[in-house]
Amino acid sequence: MTDSAESVDWLGLPEPVRERIAELAAAALGKLPSDDVPRQLRPVARFAPAKRARLGGPALLAALRDSGRFRTAVLEWLREHRVDALNPNDDDSVAAAAAAVLLGESSASSRVRLVARNTEESTLRAERDAAVARVRKLEAEIGKLRAELEEARAAVERAKAERADELVKLRKRLREQGVVVRRAKDAAAEAVAARERAEAKRDAEIEALSARLEREREKTRAERARAERAMAEADAARQSAREARDADEVRLSMLLDTLSGAVDGLRRELSVGSTPRRPADMVRGASTGRRGGRVSEPRTLDTLLALPGVHMIVDGYNVTKTGYPELSLAEQRQRLVRQLGTLAARTRAEITVVFDGANVTSIPNAGPRNVRVLFSDPGVLADDVIRTLVRSEPQGRPLVVATSDQAVVASVCDSGAHAVPAAVLLTRLGRV
Repeated sequence: MTDSAESVDWLGLPEPVRERIAELAAAALGKLPSDDVPRQLRPVARFAPAKRARLGGPALLAALRDSGRFRTAVLEWLREHRVDALNPNDDDSVAAAAAAVLLGESSASSRVRLVARNTEESTLRAERDAAVARVRKLEAEIGKLRAELEEARAAVERAKAERADELVKLRKRLREQGVVVRRAKDAAAEAVAARERAEAKRDAEIEALSARLEREREKTRAERARAERAMAEADAARQSAREARDADEVRLSMLLDTLSGAVDGLRRELSVGSTPRRPADMVRGASTGRRGGRVSEPRTLDTLLALPGVHMIVDGYNVTKTGYPELSLAEQRQRLVRQLGTLAARTRAEITVVFDGANVTSIPNAGPRNVRVLFSDPGVLADDVIRTLVRSEPQGRPLVVATSDQAVVASVCDSGAHAVPAAVLLTRLGRV
């Protein structure tokens, strides 16, 4: 072996050359006498040839580098059974470099460098192709998101048109009620006029027509009562119209808020159409006051779960250890997920429950179809996963976080979510 071959770093060879040499050494290892096999390689010799090269590659290379006897035995076996593998001028640069290293050729270092360059170029080309594929995929996703944004804008326009139609209908109803009121006033005026005529006639014929005058008085009182009933009915109709209009406006406002939140979320993700900051946005000592609330009653929780598009996030173990700490962790998870599945089926709310994954040796089977069950990764707290879920939601979407952890409550309320204590949620689940 020449000095050039001695300078080759056997363990620092390019991966293709290492695999080629390990493959050749593994093929020869099973056929060599035990005296020619170093002690550390004898367990490897009992493996199948393919397994020898895969699992014993580093050990084979170290033995070829350190044991001249083993290297000579491998070369003799290859010359006898695989002479084509020892051609340092092979057209395949990897095969040529492996042969040069095994034979100790002076050109071994240059051939190894050539394979290293070819391997690096192949890796760079593969990385470039993968990057181009990722760019194309991202461009397709951006196109899809833009299409969804256009659809959302069209939905907003349709909602505006529907609101305009509702306003026209309400105005028409108000005009009709006005006609009814005017007729009632006319009837009342007519009744008053009749009463005045009766009183004038009574003054002229007070003695002869006293009985008739009494009947006219009764008629006048009846007319007055009818007029008052008409006025009361008109007031009730106006109040009903106002309540109907207010309810319609509230529903339309909630729909527009939900759609606006979805559009704002898409705008933030796509970084398009952002509004420039105004001088008033720079004022110190004041804020917009966007904070979530704290829910203290199951009735308020029911109201939140009835909102369109609501998403409830549950701090799993915080709730189960409050409600049924005597059960094992697995039984706690099963009971909570089952109850949440029933609640989701009744309210149609999106529900996500997060458990700490530190003490879970294996991820359980999937829960109910309408409940998302998440386990935090090793080293990640379930509280941080909940905060990330809240921050990932678009602004304007109704969010409810069920936990009694005050640190989590403070952070999610700052992000606009509504915090529900574990006891309130357990009370609500007791009714499902």
